[in-house]
Amino acid sequence: MLDAARSGSWLTPERMRIYPLLLLAIAAASICAMLALSHGRMGPDHNQLGTDFSQVWVAGNEALRGHPDEPFDVARHIAEQRAEFGADSAVYGWHYPPYFLAPAALLAHLPYLPALFLWQLSTLTLYLLVMAAIARRFALNPGQIIIAALAFPATLVNLGHGQNGFLTAALLGGGFLALEKRPALAGVLFALLAYKPHLALVLPLALVLDRRWRALAAAAATLAVMTGATIAEFGLRSWSAFFESLDFTRRIAVEQGAAGFAKIQSVFAGVRLLGGDVAAAYALQAVATAATIAALFWLWRSSADFRLKSAATLTATLLTTPYCLDYDMMALAPALALLAAHGREKGFAPFEKTILAVAFMAPFVARPFAVAVSFPFGVSACILLFASIVLRARKGGADEASLAGASA
Repeated sequence: MLDAARSGSWLTPERMRIYPLLLLAIAAASICAMLALSHGRMGPDHNQLGTDFSQVWVAGNEALRGHPDEPFDVARHIAEQRAEFGADSAVYGWHYPPYFLAPAALLAHLPYLPALFLWQLSTLTLYLLVMAAIARRFALNPGQIIIAALAFPATLVNLGHGQNGFLTAALLGGGFLALEKRPALAGVLFALLAYKPHLALVLPLALVLDRRWRALAAAAATLAVMTGATIAEFGLRSWSAFFESLDFTRRIAVEQGAAGFAKIQSVFAGVRLLGGDVAAAYALQAVATAATIAALFWLWRSSADFRLKSAATLTATLLTTPYCLDYDMMALAPALALLAAHGREKGFAPFEKTILAVAFMAPFVARPFAVAVSFPFGVSACILLFASIVLRARKGGADEASLAGASA
C-alpha cells in the first residue's frame, strides 16, 4: 500500500476517469433527493434551501428598504430572517463588508428561489469557465477538467449552502490565469475578492514580490471605486456598522466557532477542535501564517514555475486565516488543476499524486472526520499540499528527469 501511495500507481488513467463520474453521480443523486423531499422554500430538514444564501437574500432586502446597516445588527438581522422563513428556521450572521451588499441587493429584486437559482448558476458558470480556461492554457483535457471541477466535493458543499465559493475560486483562478498577460485584469479580479478580505491576505504580497505593479495599481483603483460606490449607495453608516460588528465576529464566529469547529478548516479551528484554548489557537495560527508567508516570500523570489507559485498562493489563502470554512476550499480547485498540468508536463515526484488526491477529497471528508474523531483533516490536507508544492519548487529543473521517472 505504501509503495502504491508513493508511486501513485493506484491512480490509473481509468480510475481518474471513473472516480470523478462516480462522485458526480453521488452529488447529482443527493441534490435530486433533497429537492424531491423539499416543500417550497424549505428543505427536508425544515430549514430553508440554500441555507447560508437565505441571509444574503434577507440582507439584500434590508438594503433595498433603506437599511443597509441592519445586516450588521445581529438581533435585527436574525429577526428579519425568522420573519421571512419562520420562527424555527435556521439563522445566520452577516460577516461581509458592505461590498457584498451590492450583489445581495440585486438578487433581492427576485423572489427567493429564483434568486438562489440565479446565484448558483451564474457563479458556477464563472467557476467552470475559469477551470476550462486553465485546461486550455496548459494543455489539459477541458472535458475531463470540467467533470473533475463539478465532481470536486467542495462543489456540492457550495451548492448545498448557496455559498460564494464558486465566485471565490473564479476570481482567484482567473486572476492568476490573467496575471502574466493581462495584469490589469488580474488586479481587478483580485480586488473583487474584497468581499472576503480574510482570504486575500497573501495576494498583495505575491504581487509585490513578483513586481506586478500594473496589477497592484489596477487592484487599488478597483478597490477605491468599489468603496466609493458602496458609500454612495449605502452610506458611511454601512461601513461604521461593519467595523462595529467585527468584535462580535471575532468572538462568536472565530473564537467560539459558531459554525462548529468541525466546519472551520483553519489551523486556529484545528487547535480548538483538539481542545486547545483561544490563546494557543492564535499562537499556532500565527506560526502557521508566518511560516506560510516565509515560504511564499522565497517561492515568489525564486525561478520556480509560475504554476507552482500560483498554486501555492491559492493554497496559502486558506492557511493564513483563522476563519476558513469547508466551502472556501473551492480555492483548491484551480490550484489542483495547475499542479496537475505541471505534473503532467514535468512528471510527479513520490507521493505527489496521492497528495493531490487527498486534497481533492478533503472537502468531502473534512467535516465528518472532524465530527467523528475530532481531527482537523481539512487543514492538514492543505498543509500537506502546500508543503509538497514548496518541495517541488525547490527541486527545480535539475530534478525534472527524476520527477518524470517517478511519475512513470
